[in-house]
Amino acid sequence: MDNAELGEEMLQWAKELFPYCRSITGGGTRRTLEYFQNINPEFEFITFKTGETVFDWDIPKEWNINDAYLEHESGKRFAEFGKNNLHVLNYASPIDQVFKLEDLSDNIYTIPEQPGVVPYVTSYYSERWGFCMSHEEKCNLPEGNYRAFIDSTLADGTLNLTHAVLKGASSQEIFFSSNVCHPSMANNELSGPVLLSALMRYVKQQYPEPNFSYRFVLLPETIGSIAYLSRYHQILKSKVYCGFNLSCVGDERAYSQVQSRFGNSLVDKALQAALRGRENVKTYTFLGRGSDETRYCAPGIDLPVCTFSRSKFGEYPEYHTDADNFDVVTAKGLAGSFEVMKNIIDAFEMGEYPKVRVLCEPQLGKRGLYPTVSRRGSTASVEARMDFLSYADGATSIFEISEITDRPLDVIIDEYRILSDAELVESGRSNPA
Repeated sequence: MDNAELGEEMLQWAKELFPYCRSITGGGTRRTLEYFQNINPEFEFITFKTGETVFDWDIPKEWNINDAYLEHESGKRFAEFGKNNLHVLNYASPIDQVFKLEDLSDNIYTIPEQPGVVPYVTSYYSERWGFCMSHEEKCNLPEGNYRAFIDSTLADGTLNLTHAVLKGASSQEIFFSSNVCHPSMANNELSGPVLLSALMRYVKQQYPEPNFSYRFVLLPETIGSIAYLSRYHQILKSKVYCGFNLSCVGDERAYSQVQSRFGNSLVDKALQAALRGRENVKTYTFLGRGSDETRYCAPGIDLPVCTFSRSKFGEYPEYHTDADNFDVVTAKGLAGSFEVMKNIIDAFEMGEYPKVRVLCEPQLGKRGLYPTVSRRGSTASVEARMDFLSYADGATSIFEISEITDRPLDVIIDEYRILSDAELVESGRSNPA
């Protein structure tokens, strides 16, 4: 399957999942996790019960919803959950009560600066009820009485997440994480989980006996990662070699990196290398965080994790609105994100610290790897090869070679393969376990 076909497949997964009403708990989230388990059966469910303490947090009540709407005394309905699940405040308490229009205002959420969109609004840890609609619609609501109806439940239950570990020759792990708590928004956050699932399948198909181990985690944002870390942080601290949080990876507008806490780890260099040479690359320090890199890099946890996005969360106009749809997320955008992460996986599997196997400069001509006629400009085609060899000392990572030579990671990988096939370069590893 080429990247274009894979992009279309990932897009189809996202479209099938789009209608599910996800939240940090509840049936919609479980159904979403089960969907990805059907793609990759290695995923195992992990459960936390309501009231369970996870570090400084407690698992909240489980939320489920059947229906919600505002019904005018004329019988006309507004903010219908059945038409768009963003119309209800996520985690809204149940209510069935009649109000005058002027008494409803504080319970109807809009974005006045974007009057045509429906916002995504949550209240996970303080019980309240509410509806979301476009500011234009709110301003045009007819006078009169309204029935505020939300058929939801908040009860003791579970918070669910899944993980899978593909074991390799080394116990050191390459870690991928994404979120499944957002309802019908395509970029935030269906693009991340579909990319993660495609990457997991790629590792299984391309590297059935991988050098590294790989850990894939799907969980609700914030409380899910905190819960997961509370149970597994000691294992993760001992095993995670490099980690990537995947969020908002489906559009075509930009390529973005949110660095790890200090921005100088191997994972930062890996993603920088994979993005080198691409158009509209944006780098944010950890001060621009906002997703689960916050938890993974927290003091005392200190995992080597950075976040990969296309347009970063909070930085594109459709973010957290009903405009985050499949006009934003495309097959091409998803395929481009897959290529970035695939190159990183390939680099790790080849050995991230390449080393030349001969002393001094190898003779490439006798191996058909260098022009045999010398004239001005004749070596231009092999400059990348020669530069690669100059830094393949077993101590400089493939990602650093990309940075030093100012060449995209996929170019460096191609040269690595050619020289490895010629038995001129060894595949190196650091700190093998």
